Amino acid sequence: MTDAITAERAAPEPLLSAGVVYGDASRGGAIAAARAFTAEFLAAAPAVLRGPVGDERVELAQLVVSELVTNAIRHTDGPCRLLLELGSDALEISVFDQEAAAPVPRGHDPRRIGQHGVEIVVAICESLTVEPAPEGKRVRARLSLPTGRTGPVDTRNGPTG
Repeated sequence: MTDAITAERAAPEPLLSAGVVYGDASRGGAIAAARAFTAEFLAAAPAVLRGPVGDERVELAQLVVSELVTNAIRHTDGPCRLLLELGSDALEISVFDQEAAAPVPRGHDPRRIGQHGVEIVVAICESLTVEPAPEGKRVRARLSLPTGRTGPVDTRNGPTG
């Protein structure tokens, strides 16, 4: 597992980004690790935002990450990469894998056991896109953050906005 966190205060978007690669995700533990990574990443948000991300949003972000990483592990071969990008009003969650085919959302069926991941992500997030990537695809979900923040923190002179 490889990870890095960088703060990009000079550019308005993203304010903070982090990525992690799960090399042999089929061995297990990747989903729990991805959830923990997401919580740790969002815990760093007050460094660039006006305050912490609420517990409800952290839990929703972890759920989206769980669903997207689970899909990458179950339906593709090889490693998957999780990329989190924090903007002033939203969290972009991207999962890269080596399968070119897009996930197929299924219609709502309360009798179906499992296979509700894409349906859940669509219900929670403002957008879900699938983009071709050099060695597969990128599945990107946008989760809004609570409004009430007026902008990023200017670490030179205190809060701005």
